[in-house]
Amino acid sequence: MRPVVEKVKIGKGKFEGIQACANEKGVIAALAFDQRHTLRNALDAARGSKGPVTDADMYEFKAAVVKALSPYASSLLIDLGYGSEALKGRAPHVGLLLTYEKTGYDVTVKGRMPDLIPELSVRRLVERGAQGIKILVHYNPNDVPEINEVKKAFVERVGAECAAVDIPLFLEPIAYDESITGGDAQTLEFARKKPEYVIRYMEEFSKPRYGVDVLKVEMPVNMKFVNGTRSFAGGEAAYSREEALEHFKNAAQAAKKPFIYLSAAVRGEIFIESLELAAEANVPYSGVLCGRATWQDAIPIYANEGLPALQTWLESRGVENIQALNAVLNQGAQSIWTLYGGAENLEVV
Repeated sequence: MRPVVEKVKIGKGKFEGIQACANEKGVIAALAFDQRHTLRNALDAARGSKGPVTDADMYEFKAAVVKALSPYASSLLIDLGYGSEALKGRAPHVGLLLTYEKTGYDVTVKGRMPDLIPELSVRRLVERGAQGIKILVHYNPNDVPEINEVKKAFVERVGAECAAVDIPLFLEPIAYDESITGGDAQTLEFARKKPEYVIRYMEEFSKPRYGVDVLKVEMPVNMKFVNGTRSFAGGEAAYSREEALEHFKNAAQAAKKPFIYLSAAVRGEIFIESLELAAEANVPYSGVLCGRATWQDAIPIYANEGLPALQTWLESRGVENIQALNAVLNQGAQSIWTLYGGAENLEVV
């Protein structure tokens, strides 16, 4: 006899919110565009001596990207600041994830502490059309308890808010280590530690007490240090290709919640190869929240040539980028309910 698998209970609002953000296969193919200060800094750097980026530029850039690329996504993650005007151009079928955390963190305070946008609440985000709530937390499992307990309580608090109005919570933990070259996540030293950090935060925030519904996680390896891949940058490697596959498997086994991958600002071809590795490792990942890997090459075009050139790029190369990503997801991503034994094993209450 086959063992009886206990059904997983989920609120009707949470279930419908997640479904709204996924495609017909139950895969989340989301366009991430809630960047704020990082986007402004990138536009400023690309513009150089031509003068600082204005708020109007930020609104215009976001609106153009959303209008051009959202028709090819299952959902959109955006902020209600610079992204508010862009919402008007969101394709009708596209689910809506709204960000709840402040941009960046206070560099004068140790621990990259999280904070929420003070004039918002989960209820207010729902009133603005949110079908899912996203928060970001920088997390080092080896940090002192005085830092990590605050972050755990922060996630618990938002999880309880989401549970109160029955809307899914998407949590984005970001691994960091300030003891490594000023916190530089692109070093060989950090690459060697990254698998452990990703595994441990996936394990921690899968616990029911946090109320997380979907984990938005980093790749457990830095692809430029994976020997034997197209993305390998040369020099000293942190892992072989076979070791990287094991790290993917181990991180997936640590997750007790559905998870999707973020692109973490890598180039599109690198992100695609990392998704191919995840599929080869038979990892049950359920999609992506991908931003800069899709549209970051448009930044210098807009900064130096303006809106018409941006629109031309988006309609050609931008669409090609997101369609290439969708093709990889179609081959390797699994339904968001796979970790629970499939949608038929849910009890929607």
